Amino acid sequence: MKNKLEKLREEFLSALETVKDSSSLRDLEIKYLSRKGHLSNILGELKDLSLDLRRDVGELANVIKQELQAKFIETKLSMEKKSDLNKQLDSTIPGEKIEGGHLHPLSLLKRELEDFFATLGFQVMDGPELESEFYNFEALNVPPHHPARDMQDTFYVDIKNKEGEYDLAMRSQTSNTQVRAMQKYGAPLRMIMPGRVFRSESTDARHEHTFYQLEGMMIGKDINFAHMKNILEAVGKKLYGPDTKLRMRPKFYPFVEPGSNGEYTCFLCHGQGCRVCKHSGWLEIVGCGLIHPNVLRAGNIDPEKYSGFAFGFGLNRLAMLKYGIDDVRLFNSGDMRFLKQF
Repeated sequence: MKNKLEKLREEFLSALETVKDSSSLRDLEIKYLSRKGHLSNILGELKDLSLDLRRDVGELANVIKQELQAKFIETKLSMEKKSDLNKQLDSTIPGEKIEGGHLHPLSLLKRELEDFFATLGFQVMDGPELESEFYNFEALNVPPHHPARDMQDTFYVDIKNKEGEYDLAMRSQTSNTQVRAMQKYGAPLRMIMPGRVFRSESTDARHEHTFYQLEGMMIGKDINFAHMKNILEAVGKKLYGPDTKLRMRPKFYPFVEPGSNGEYTCFLCHGQGCRVCKHSGWLEIVGCGLIHPNVLRAGNIDPEKYSGFAFGFGLNRLAMLKYGIDDVRLFNSGDMRFLKQF
């Protein structure tokens, strides 16, 4: 019985080497490995052997069966691979249409502003989204009693810092990068900080808990309000056309002194009044002002030697005005019907 098995093994392996095509391979499989093949016939004779001999021959039969099946599969895969390589590519057959992707409207606007500020010599920087209270509030001259530091306005995180204190929050503005940049690079400094921010507030057509900002700052000797106004006028003309005008009105922000609101003439009605500008002729776009001395000190910059200005845009609001979007929640919806329009 053992001799029969060894002879069958040699015959199969020898025949396998001469196989030229899949048809011959299939015939070989039927002849030796099928339910009615030579190997099955030999295994069927095991029942006539004694118990000890049956155990000994059966073990050899299983080894040979596994070997033959493995060699057969190896040869089959090798032939299939060669067949695939030999297939001719018909270039006249129309290919599958692959739909091209595109950038999110916020990404389009962010890149446009980054390119613009780069031409003015501004660096593009980023900071952490999970931030300490120091960089998110204290370094920006926001006192402990300020309402922005309440739980209902800021997302605090239930994680202890290195000192074992709970003072981590999701940044509520990209201003957290200001002091970090001052500490790292010193003065003079020109930079913008685009990024994602988080506010603990109810969502509706005009409010979101997660949105994007772009802030900028310029620090140097003898930097004043006129320099800031000049930069913001250039931004307005870039966004809404060469005839855009800027109007500045006083407003309090803890991190600047003096502070101001920047309003641009409405791009839709050109200052005549419409529903977009609430019939005022102006669009409130930017918050700005001269950097507070306490913020400069937090960044290790001497306010007696250097001064600077800072400004901030809401990128979501700019995109809504630019593209005529009436619901801020669409930006984070993942709705392809909305995104495919850009």
